[in-house]
Amino acid sequence: MPKTVEPRKIAATKAMKGFMDAYFNSLMGPEAEKAKIAWCTSVGPAELLRALGFRVYFPENYGAMLGATRMAGETIPFANARGYSPDICSYLTSDIGSYLKGDGPFRKMGFTGPPQADVLVYNTNQCRDVKDWFEFYAREWNVPCIGIHTPRGIGEVDKPVIDTVTRQIEGLVRPLESIIGKRFDIDRLREVIALSRKCSELWKEVLHTAANVPAPLSFFDGTIQMGPAVVLRGTQEAIDYYNILLPELKERITGGIAAVDGESYRIYWEGMPVWGKLKSNAVQFMELHTAVVASTYCNSWIFEDFDPDNPFESMARAYSNLFICRSDGPKEAYIARMVDEFKVDGILYHNAKTCPNNSNSRYDMPRRLQEKTGKPYVVIDGDLNDLRLYSEEQARTNIEAFVEQLAQQ
Repeated sequence: MPKTVEPRKIAATKAMKGFMDAYFNSLMGPEAEKAKIAWCTSVGPAELLRALGFRVYFPENYGAMLGATRMAGETIPFANARGYSPDICSYLTSDIGSYLKGDGPFRKMGFTGPPQADVLVYNTNQCRDVKDWFEFYAREWNVPCIGIHTPRGIGEVDKPVIDTVTRQIEGLVRPLESIIGKRFDIDRLREVIALSRKCSELWKEVLHTAANVPAPLSFFDGTIQMGPAVVLRGTQEAIDYYNILLPELKERITGGIAAVDGESYRIYWEGMPVWGKLKSNAVQFMELHTAVVASTYCNSWIFEDFDPDNPFESMARAYSNLFICRSDGPKEAYIARMVDEFKVDGILYHNAKTCPNNSNSRYDMPRRLQEKTGKPYVVIDGDLNDLRLYSEEQARTNIEAFVEQLAQQ
C-alpha cells in the first residue's frame, strides 16, 4: 500500500498555539471574570474596541473551528430548528446551533463555551448575516448590538464612501465609552492602529513568500497561519508571531523546501475554504503535484490603509477596501494582479452554497477573467461549514480533471 502523503509541518505553529491559547484564556479563563468583552465581526472595528480596553472575541473564528472539527454537522440542525434557514451563512447556524446545543470545540479545550458579550459590534462590509447573527445574542443576553453599515458593491472607494463610514465609526465611541466605563484616548487608538498596520505588513510578507517557485507555503497552510492576523491584530503578540514564522519560510526558500514536493502547477483559490476538508483537499493537491499558492480569503486580513496619524478615516478606508464589498470590476482587477504576481496556471472557484457574498462564480466572472488572463478555471460546489452541501467524489473528480487540463496546456 502506498504511503499516505502528509502536509509538511510548519515548526512555528507550536508557538502560534501558545499565543492562541493565551488569547482564549484572556477571554474565557479566570482572569476574564472582571473584563469587558466585545464581540466583533472579523473585519469590524477591532482597533477601536482594543483602544478602549475591551477584550475582543471574533465568533467567525469559532465558526471556522466548528467547521474544521466537523462539529458543525452536529450543531447546524439546532439553529435550523430554532428558525434559522439552512440556506443562510453556515458560520451563523453552526455558532448559534453550538450555543443552543451547549457544546463545541471550546468545551474540549476546558472552557464552558464562548464568552458572554457586554456589547456586540458588527460591520456589514461582509454581509447582512453578521448583523442578524449578533442580534440573536443581543436578545439572548439583553446587551447592546451596534455597528457600521458599509456600502456594498463599491466601485471606487471615494470620499463619500469614506466619509459615511468614518462618521459611523466615530459614532460608536460614545456608546462604547458608556459600556466600558472609561474615556476614549485617541493616542491609544493610534498605537493600536500602528500595531495592526505592522501585523498586516508582516502577514502580507508571509503570504508573498508563496510567489517563490516552488512555494514554501500553501493556501491550506495560510488558513491556519492567519489566526493571529484575524484575532490578535492590534496587539504586539500578532507581530511577535509573524516575526517567528517569516524567517522559517525564508529558510525554506533558501533551502528549496516546497510546501508541495515536485510542484508542477500553481493554482489560485477564490472563495472560502471547505473547513471540514482542509486536509483532504491539501493532500489531493499534493498528490497531483499542484500548489495552491494564493487566495482571496487569506489576503482579506491585509489592511495597508491603516494610518496612525489619521486613525478613523484610515480604518474606514481599510474596511471599505475589502475585496468582499467591492464591485466586480475591482475584484477582477485584483485577481488578475494576483494571477500574475503568484505565477498562477489556473483558478479554482469555490461556490459556497451558504456564502453568496464570498462566492464569485455566479455572475460570469470566471469566463471574463479567463478571457483577460488566459488562465483556465474550475468551479467546485460546496460550503464553508455545511458538508451536506459538498460532494467529495464530485470535487475530487473535477479537481483531477482540471489538473489534467493544466498538464495538456
